[in-house]
Amino acid sequence: MSAAVPQLEDPARPTRRSTRPSWTVLACLVIVVGVVVMTVLGSVLAPQDPGAQNVSDVLASPSAGHWLGTDELGRDVFSRLIAGTRTAFIGPLVITVGSMLIGNLLGLWSGYKRGAVDAVVMRWVDFMWALPGLLVIVVVAGAFGGGYWMAVALLLVLTIPFDTRVIRGATLEQVLLPYVEAARALGLSNRRIMLFHIWPNVSATAVANAFLTFAGAIVTLSGLSFLGFGVDAGSPDWGLMLKDGTSLLFENPAAALGPGVMIVATAISMNIIGDWMYEALSSRGGSK
Repeated sequence: MSAAVPQLEDPARPTRRSTRPSWTVLACLVIVVGVVVMTVLGSVLAPQDPGAQNVSDVLASPSAGHWLGTDELGRDVFSRLIAGTRTAFIGPLVITVGSMLIGNLLGLWSGYKRGAVDAVVMRWVDFMWALPGLLVIVVVAGAFGGGYWMAVALLLVLTIPFDTRVIRGATLEQVLLPYVEAARALGLSNRRIMLFHIWPNVSATAVANAFLTFAGAIVTLSGLSFLGFGVDAGSPDWGLMLKDGTSLLFENPAAALGPGVMIVATAISMNIIGDWMYEALSSRGGSK
């Protein structure tokens, strides 16, 4: 009886990677979905009024009535944590979407056209990267009165160059490939080639970079609120709650640990989901 001949894999055949999410990715998805739900239904989910003060129940420890205790004004920390999700999520979402749209268009245009267009765009990117972003936001916000949306707008402007540089680099790799020359030979317009042929092949990079931008934006906006350049004093916001909670570490540590854990968990979850999305899109031909 002849021995069975083992079948060897063809090294020229690309191996398809599994895109099934791991338990870590699933846990991160649960965290992000929970944050989204709290953003949309925060006022409904909060067990108590986030702004209600109860001077007879100041600095209470976590209990059945107050899951994370109360702060120095007797406000329920858990309710304020849920209400603070709105500013913690909406601002980074605006920054991410705006930076992705503008940065992707500039990166595609710069990488595809090259020459003088690329030189002008990249010198602007170099200039923006040379600016101390946090210092610029602090100075401008301090000079014009600050405010949450002022911080969001400034951070959006400072984030666009990052997306532009990343997409421009990915586009430069694509314009040298045969399919771009074939599209040009067919007489397709530059806009159609960039948007419908090149961008789908750099979409994996664009999506992963968007998740990274969101994670950075939520940390930066929370840091600005911590420094007093974000939302108004007394508003439920993770960064502001973290600032107020640092003075309560010995009375009610949950007042500081709650918002701190949410900031870190949301940022890490977005990074991990972004990595998984990149692998999923790349394995399906979303990139070169």
